[in-house]
Amino acid sequence: MKKLILLISTLLLLSACVATTAALAGSTQTNTSGSNTAIEGGYTSTATTTYESGSSSTSTTSNTTNSNIRSAPPSASAPSYNSMTQDVCAVGISAGIQTFGIGVSGGKHVTDKNCERLKLARILNDFGMKVAAVAILCQDERVFESMIQAGTPCPIDGKIGKEAEALWSKYDHERPDYKTYIKRMEDRLEADKAEELAMTKEFEKIELERKLKEQEEKRNKSIQNFVKPK
Repeated sequence: MKKLILLISTLLLLSACVATTAALAGSTQTNTSGSNTAIEGGYTSTATTTYESGSSSTSTTSNTTNSNIRSAPPSASAPSYNSMTQDVCAVGISAGIQTFGIGVSGGKHVTDKNCERLKLARILNDFGMKVAAVAILCQDERVFESMIQAGTPCPIDGKIGKEAEALWSKYDHERPDYKTYIKRMEDRLEADKAEELAMTKEFEKIELERKLKEQEEKRNKSIQNFVKPK
């Protein structure tokens, strides 16, 4: 009998322990951190929390910063070129270009041909060589054209006046204004053709009117002869 009571007491004690354990297990909540990663430098930060039931919460923040700094490029200075004397017909020119990484500049002297021509003509005139002074000025096509227009053609092969004009007409390819001269002659030829065509049409019109008038006169004369009483 005592053994039975002891057995029942043991069973009751075990049942109480199991009930207590179940109650404690049902009221217990566990929070486990899955990962928490931070990237240094202010670029990306990620935090993840995982619960016991299997659900998760993730938060991600991205931050990107771009910095583009440009400094002003240095300037390329073009060199200056000056004539050492006022009697030299030369002009100094220079130029430079600068990029972000490299710069280039340069310069040189350029001869002024018109200045040389004027100085040479002045010297020849001072020496009494007036024809030679005019001849060297005539190397400029503007002077050559103006001399032709004035009726005093430029000297050629020691000839002046009408003789020079005849030689220039024969050897027109030697003219300093040859291209302009050819273009002007072509334009004049076209103008002459247009004028000739207009005159031809006018003559044809006059001739047609004359013939019509003659036919009208003949017709009127025939009518008068027909109705004239005998």
